[in-house]
Amino acid sequence: MRALAVCLCAVTLFGAAIATPARGAMTDSEALRHLLSRTAFGPRPAELDALAGLGYEAAVRRLLASAGREAVTPLPDWARDWRPSSQRPRDMSDSERRAFRKQRREQALEIKGWWYREMIATPTPITEVMTLFWHGHFTSGLRKVKAPALLLRQNLLLRREALGNFGTMLREITRDPAMLLYLDGARSRDRAPNENFARELFELFTLGEGHYGEQDVKQAARAFTGYSLDRATGAFRFRPRWHDDGVKTLLGRSGRFDGDDVVDLLLAHPRTAELIVEKLWRAFIGASPERRDLERLAAGFRASNYEIKPLLEAILLSPAFRSPEAKGALIKSPVDLVVGTLRLFEIPIRDGRRLAQASRRLGQDLFEPPNVKGWPGGTAWITGDSLIERQALLSFVTGEADAMAVSGRGDGKGGERMARQLAGAVEAWLQGLPAAWQGAQAVAWLLAPLPPVDAPLLDRDASSALVRQLLLDPVYQLK
Repeated sequence: MRALAVCLCAVTLFGAAIATPARGAMTDSEALRHLLSRTAFGPRPAELDALAGLGYEAAVRRLLASAGREAVTPLPDWARDWRPSSQRPRDMSDSERRAFRKQRREQALEIKGWWYREMIATPTPITEVMTLFWHGHFTSGLRKVKAPALLLRQNLLLRREALGNFGTMLREITRDPAMLLYLDGARSRDRAPNENFARELFELFTLGEGHYGEQDVKQAARAFTGYSLDRATGAFRFRPRWHDDGVKTLLGRSGRFDGDDVVDLLLAHPRTAELIVEKLWRAFIGASPERRDLERLAAGFRASNYEIKPLLEAILLSPAFRSPEAKGALIKSPVDLVVGTLRLFEIPIRDGRRLAQASRRLGQDLFEPPNVKGWPGGTAWITGDSLIERQALLSFVTGEADAMAVSGRGDGKGGERMARQLAGAVEAWLQGLPAAWQGAQAVAWLLAPLPPVDAPLLDRDASSALVRQLLLDPVYQLK
């Protein structure tokens, strides 16, 4: 009953938070805070100070220009030269099979932890924000792929082109081993073309429902026959004997198309640019774009040959992004919440696996999207159970040793020791703030995109108690 009461109270407060209207046009400082909340897992004083003297447009351009293409966190040793096992599970003894499956589970958790450490450590968080965006667009999952190294390689691909070229990324995704396994393309051959990848390529990756026919899917599936894997290396391999090289007709064109030709046809279709513009607009602004904005941005996207960075710049510089209605209009995903909080307080993380487990309890399990459509996001992130988990996690971050007991996950003396360390990290963060950021009003402005629902007493000096109150306010769940 107590948990139910806490849940109902929290949901009521959260509803009040998302109903709170933004007041007045954004000032330049508010626009910068808003920019970092959407592109950097949240604002940090040093980053705000570094951008403050540039003006908003120059700040956007510097942020995008800084984006990297490679991860700074070393890969797990086993992933560097990974090759598929020469022995299949069905040919193993019971003990060998158990050991193999245990190793695979450990590797799956390790790549999740690796990505969390990268998101926290990266000097260019916009790279990770966009890698996460594409992970939700070009989805693949461990339950189906069963090879953590292949999901990690896909992650590296998405990062390389996260702000690069969509056409390049789309073409490489058609050859990506994890995607070929996830959507059943690796064994597709001329006598039995598998339509799964072709269908999702049309419906989710490029055109969207209503802009293609069933015959287009069937013909595209024929074009992708022969796209397979090398059993010895796990790398992409084209098998000519499996390929259907006959004439195909799709999207009003006919020819002896292969997979690259299908990609070319999709990139030539106006709807592909529109779909990507719509998804990026919703991810960074919240509402759907007006038709005139959609057409203008999609035309520019196509004219640039599908360069992602100029498109994202146009979205971030749009009046809609800086409108009062956009401020605090999005709900933080579990990754946003976990990564943003740890980055803000500069809490050192040696083992990202615990973060992966925490995020899974909150409803977002990296490398394990619920289905090929990815995570629905929005209000789906918030349920009675997940909100209690969020509050427990934030309480724990601020040093409350018993907080994890709210969800039945306290871990005794180890939890108490960690709670003390976390409380010390928050206190050290407060003491290390530049003088201009040490007031209670400044800390509240940094943590809350909108006025807190449960307005704290903004004393003259900030304190760890104030930080805890702000973190537990429903408005902290917004960005």
